[in-house]
Amino acid sequence: MKTKPHVWIKLRFLFSVSRSFFNPIPTTPIAKARVWAPVAVISTITASINETSSAKSRLWTQISRTAATTALVNGTPDENLVEEPKDDPPIDSADVFRKWGCSDSEIDMIFLRRPSLCRADPDLIQSKLNFLSLLGVTSSDIVKIINRRPRFLSYRINLCFDERIKFFLELFGSRELLHKAIVRNPSLLIYDLDSKIKRVVKLYEGMGVPRPDFTLMVLSRPTVMSRTSFNDEKLDYIRRTGVSEKSKMYKYVVVLMGISRLETIQEKLGNLEKFGFSEDEVLGLFGRSPFVLTLSTEKVQRNMTYVLGTMKLSARVALDRPFLLFANLEAVLKPRYLLAEKIEEMELAPQIKGPKLLTALRMKEDRFLRAFVACHPESISKELMAYYRNIKGLKRLAVASKKNSHGRFPF
Repeated sequence: MKTKPHVWIKLRFLFSVSRSFFNPIPTTPIAKARVWAPVAVISTITASINETSSAKSRLWTQISRTAATTALVNGTPDENLVEEPKDDPPIDSADVFRKWGCSDSEIDMIFLRRPSLCRADPDLIQSKLNFLSLLGVTSSDIVKIINRRPRFLSYRINLCFDERIKFFLELFGSRELLHKAIVRNPSLLIYDLDSKIKRVVKLYEGMGVPRPDFTLMVLSRPTVMSRTSFNDEKLDYIRRTGVSEKSKMYKYVVVLMGISRLETIQEKLGNLEKFGFSEDEVLGLFGRSPFVLTLSTEKVQRNMTYVLGTMKLSARVALDRPFLLFANLEAVLKPRYLLAEKIEEMELAPQIKGPKLLTALRMKEDRFLRAFVACHPESISKELMAYYRNIKGLKRLAVASKKNSHGRFPF
């Protein structure tokens, strides 16, 4: 006689029930009932960050993942443990940001830049914010980061977090500089540590840029990690600038050449060669004043055209005095030169001519006005001041219709 299938099912159910009834070992993990952490670990982590008590409470998630788990596994004595303070769990992602310190307007701005955060898992967002709190990132920093980098909280910033922060602390030397670098370029928490970050650091060290100088360049030029590339032509340009490794300008030359595309460098070289300079002369200018590489070709063309065509100065003057390329044409060069012509026309003294003209162009605004406008009688001074303000009020043609691109992180 064959046994029916439902009889075997009943016997199997009774056997499983009896096992669970007589088994003295609970199936629920102990770690889920309470979260403990060693007192020494808590005091070490919280003391390393100069935050308020509310900010320190946000560290518990990170502590519970590391120190508390280790304490439970290793059987830390009860007298060395402190129980985690119990807070109400967040309702949604907006509640997470609100408890983090963001105002309602800032939360609206965050959701406007990244609407998917409205539906995001609040526990996941809380976990990522806890990681960022270890770096001293505040609510205002979060708003700034998401406004310019909306997808930041969508990345897995917890990957290799401990190893990454340890390397950055050795690189920057302090948490303050690391915090500043993270806010300037939050992608430092996303880039691959070995193939991107460590490779770039070793590359600049191999080119003779010390780590302290490199960290300063990372803070001033956040695109160093993402855009650095060197080839034989770039290395040849660096050599032809004539800047030695001991020069203070060397780190600027190397970094600006490294983050610039080869086509961009060649375009800016050709733009200055149009005014009669040789390639070696332009590269020498880059060595003496590396930030000329950051100027647009349009700005260089407009300033050089005014210096040569209107001011009747030679191109060599601009090569020897690079401030003529950096000065604002509408706010400095044009109004001060026209005021110098006005003073000459009125036969006043002192006049702005010859070498004094170049000195006047480099002066700060208040010093310039005291030296060449306020020194005259009151009636003449008012006339010159009205003329000067009228010239400065003139805007370039179609400048009002120029579209302003609101900055995002270029990396």
